[in-house]
Amino acid sequence: MPVKLSRSVPLVAAFLAAAALQSGEAYAGSALRPLAGYWLGSGIISMKNGTHERIRCRGSYAISDAGDALNQSLLCASDSYKFNVRSNVSETADGILRGSWAETTRNANGQLVGRIGGSRIVANVQGVGFTAAISIVTRGRTQSVSITPTGGTDVVGVTVSMRKQ
Repeated sequence: MPVKLSRSVPLVAAFLAAAALQSGEAYAGSALRPLAGYWLGSGIISMKNGTHERIRCRGSYAISDAGDALNQSLLCASDSYKFNVRSNVSETADGILRGSWAETTRNANGQLVGRIGGSRIVANVQGVGFTAAISIVTRGRTQSVSITPTGGTDVVGVTVSMRKQ
């Protein structure tokens, strides 16, 4: 029977919302287009008690015709739990990112605000009783994601690598 890690859900959801924001360009209408399609990846969740657990993720990304909005569905699982996140993200002409996320299996949700600069995205994600800083670096068809929570979770960090299929 899967272990419930309800205090970790917002952090994982933060990663999933952040994964929707990878980009190598820094202007409206172009930064989100490279995300269209399917992505696979894996990583590690590090807990306060010193344990680490591997996660596997798969995502689907649909970009608006104008290229300035994204709808994402992402499913991640480890040996002890799984989660499903849906995100909606928009980019402005000056590289500002805004959006929302919802983790559908545990009814968690929140907001995302960030900025694209070259191949790096820096964002903050918030939910009820939870915030996280996110850094994303994209190189070609791969991306590295780092998440550091600042409250409301037993998780101390997440690192994930994704690859476009």
